[in-house]
Amino acid sequence: MGSQLLSTVEHRKVLPESYIRPESDRPRLAEVTTDSNVPLIDLASPDKHRVIAEIGLACRTYGFFQVINHGIEEELLEKMMAVGLQFFRLPPEEKEKLYSDEPSKKIRLSTSFNVRKETVHNWRDYLRLHCHPLEEFLPEWPSNPESFKEIVSQYCREVRQLGLRLLGMISLSLGLEEDYIEKALGEQEQHMAVNYYPQCPEPDLTYGLPKHTDPNALTILLQDPNVAGLQVLKDGDNWIAVNPRPNALIVNLGDQLQALSNGAYKSVWHRAVVNAARERMSVASFLCPCNSAVISPAAGLVGDGDDTPVYRSYTYDEYYKKFWSRNLDQEHCLELFRS
Repeated sequence: MGSQLLSTVEHRKVLPESYIRPESDRPRLAEVTTDSNVPLIDLASPDKHRVIAEIGLACRTYGFFQVINHGIEEELLEKMMAVGLQFFRLPPEEKEKLYSDEPSKKIRLSTSFNVRKETVHNWRDYLRLHCHPLEEFLPEWPSNPESFKEIVSQYCREVRQLGLRLLGMISLSLGLEEDYIEKALGEQEQHMAVNYYPQCPEPDLTYGLPKHTDPNALTILLQDPNVAGLQVLKDGDNWIAVNPRPNALIVNLGDQLQALSNGAYKSVWHRAVVNAARERMSVASFLCPCNSAVISPAAGLVGDGDDTPVYRSYTYDEYYKKFWSRNLDQEHCLELFRS
């Protein structure tokens, strides 16, 4: 079934019908604006209190922010993007070995989002890799390109350390102990999606990924430095383009941080659009609670009156199964877990 992959066929001049969105659900790219106030946080700043305050403000108002001086070398970011692109340019018979449309498979190459359930497809191929514990999953990763395992495993290790550091700062920004969120989430799983969005003949008619929130705790996104595609919903109805910034990483709050913060912090709606002139890559790394972790608003954030719990307690396993049983762009999955 690897023949379904967009990366195995020649560039088309007309968008296939199965990718065309209804007119009411198209990106309307001409209406998208650029926001010059997208939060940009310098993690090397000596003023740690200010950094934590900036993170808290970004989590309340945007649900995401960009970080610079994050500790991951520019050379590694470049290598990660390059080896990802090399993978998608492998011969079809190589990619066929990894193809699967089974969502529960931990290492797989697939297309769109959930081809078994969706009625309209998305203009994306992706390689899904589980990354922690690394030694458990690494043997099953692609061995072609030859440098893939070495580069991607180094990137995974460094992204995990950054993610745990950020969770500590987010905890502090909520007035909680620095290790509160990390402990609440348990031994966190980590996985990644290496996304490939080919040139698209009619980008106004489809998406790379439609609007969605992330079901996990924290997402760290490495954007293609040369091709924009990420858009975020601001103030309920305004889509803003988050243009690539050299050596910056995008930090996206997932649904579990919205629940843990009792709704104070936002799991942001976002989407990926595609490009008529150029292919685009991105690498999304996800930190996820362990399946048995019980998610509920932090005790220090709930009390009487307005601070009653917004969400009931649930396990991450319960949440994740519910998320994958739905279409990506349905109502916010957290709505199903309100108190």
